[in-house]
Amino acid sequence: MATLISSKVIYGVMAVIAACSLSLVTHGADRPNVLILMADDLGWNDVGYHGSEISTPNIDQIAQAGIELDRFYTQPSCSPTRAALMTGKSPASLGVIRPISKNSNVSLPLEEKLMPEYLADLGYQSFLVGKWHLGKSTRAELPNARGFEHAYGSLTGGIGYWSKVHGGGYDWHRNGKVLRQEGYATHLLVNEVTTLLENRDKSRPNFMYVAFQAPHLPNEAPAKTISKYDSLQGNRSIHAAMVDELDQAIGKILRKYRELGILENTIILFMSDNGGLVAPSEDPALQSKMQSNALTLESIFGRPIPVPGLEFLVSAFLDGASDNSPLPGGKTLVREGGVRVPAAIWFAGRLEADRYTAPFTISDVLPTILEGVGAVDSIPNNLRGRSQWQGLLGGLAEAPDYVISGFIDGFSIYHWPWKLINSEKLELFHIINDPLEEHNLAAEHPEIVADLQLRLDNWGYRPDQGIPWLDVIFDPDTFGGEENRAPWVESIKE
Repeated sequence: MATLISSKVIYGVMAVIAACSLSLVTHGADRPNVLILMADDLGWNDVGYHGSEISTPNIDQIAQAGIELDRFYTQPSCSPTRAALMTGKSPASLGVIRPISKNSNVSLPLEEKLMPEYLADLGYQSFLVGKWHLGKSTRAELPNARGFEHAYGSLTGGIGYWSKVHGGGYDWHRNGKVLRQEGYATHLLVNEVTTLLENRDKSRPNFMYVAFQAPHLPNEAPAKTISKYDSLQGNRSIHAAMVDELDQAIGKILRKYRELGILENTIILFMSDNGGLVAPSEDPALQSKMQSNALTLESIFGRPIPVPGLEFLVSAFLDGASDNSPLPGGKTLVREGGVRVPAAIWFAGRLEADRYTAPFTISDVLPTILEGVGAVDSIPNNLRGRSQWQGLLGGLAEAPDYVISGFIDGFSIYHWPWKLINSEKLELFHIINDPLEEHNLAAEHPEIVADLQLRLDNWGYRPDQGIPWLDVIFDPDTFGGEENRAPWVESIKE
């Protein structure tokens, strides 16, 4: 009599076989390369595979050929997400809960070990191309001092795509030295990646972290690309062009990997750093408090507002043109639209043609990559993130608690499948049954609220180290514009 074996058992055996076969080829120079592609402020519905009108065939290819990460969660702004990515820890425990201002002396704590340092221990050559935004007040805070053998791009937040200016200072460097370079930032990043790949140390695997500035404000793109989206209204056409340029850049990078014969031995992870920055809804009830305040200032003063600091804040909350639909909220907010982002992972022959619906957070990336390259023993036990590698292979997935540092609207904790928001009022959502956060169940489940509130209270926090908001208003972190001070690299202390 034939023995019947359940499909789950077969799937589990296949996952174990796949994991074992991977471990056989992850020694020394045979370890897979790692390519992380990070967009900046990309909306949930800014990609073709989510139904966007924007053309993103190369991003779509990663999601379709690889595994679409349907519930990939980041932090709601740039520096906290990058801190979690590099450390595998919670930004709240690192004191990085909002974007690091240009005038701040804050950095990702120097005692933390970062992803390129873990990978260097395994023989990797690590490159950063693009945005750092994790500290720049001293040389010890720069990427070259934190595990990257080569670093190129910008150190602060959003920059002008042609001017390379942030907050009045020129911000473009190569290995910590000012680099005066003409051209559109997204194009320049591709050129740098190409040069690095062609001249890499072929005896070692490589880690390439490409942190695009696009499609972060300011709304700037080549006129030819903007013309492709003439049918879209207002800033949306320029935003679409920035996303289109981002996608073209990713396509060129993937083609270079294929041309060099290393694409199939590369773990490729694509994500956005947070949800998109959206224009205010015509429905006042759907506007964030900051957007409502910005609209009030606009109605009083018009644009541009004569006070530069206020104009910066108004621009930040009115000029975004991402689309996070159907998810509520956007960048800076703990709502799903601010933290659930487009993401996918692809490893040819291993992680392919699937959709991962378990939660996968930005803090999980470091341990997942370490297990993926065959170095599970290198994962420290003090991380908040957990490796999702076995889940991706079809095994059991972990769903650790996850805290979002919302510097605008409080904190939120996920204890799957529940989400508690601690803001002006307590809100509880069953995030699987109610992904749009329409039904607050706090009154119906006080025992769950109490449990999650206790978890949130005991999470372990480091005080926010950022400079006072008033200082930001008086000397704002503007995106683009004219230079009015020395390049930021020249202000760095040794």
